Amino acid sequence: MALFFLSSCGDDESQAEKDQQIILDYITENNLDATEGEDGLYYIIESPGTGGTPTINSTVTVAYTGYFTNGDIFDSSDSNGITFPLTNVIEGWQLGIPQLKEGGTGILLIPSSLGYGTSGQGSIPGNTVLLFDVELLGIVQ
Repeated sequence: MALFFLSSCGDDESQAEKDQQIILDYITENNLDATEGEDGLYYIIESPGTGGTPTINSTVTVAYTGYFTNGDIFDSSDSNGITFPLTNVIEGWQLGIPQLKEGGTGILLIPSSLGYGTSGQGSIPGNTVLLFDVELLGIVQ
């Protein structure tokens, strides 16, 4: 049992290192200026916005496009965005969206541990770095 935990931790750390290298390579290849946030999240603030700043307890409206590092889009909203409580989304969004103010736009570069982890979700394979172009349209509450 102890061996399982040790090898499991090593696998998680190894995946975190792989994800970080994928993100850093993407930043370099695309000549981006990204900020490293919490837990391996990287983000780029294109326009900070001028309104309020959401918290983890906020319900927000966000327009977004989600894609892989190869550019393939796996999900997107329309220009009106979608409204949801931040507590109901992946951790990468919980950490990244509060970096913006209302009206702000940016890019979230999310390691798999802050996305869908080892299991993936729908068309998103496990252990996959996710990128999101996001616009914080509003804070509902």
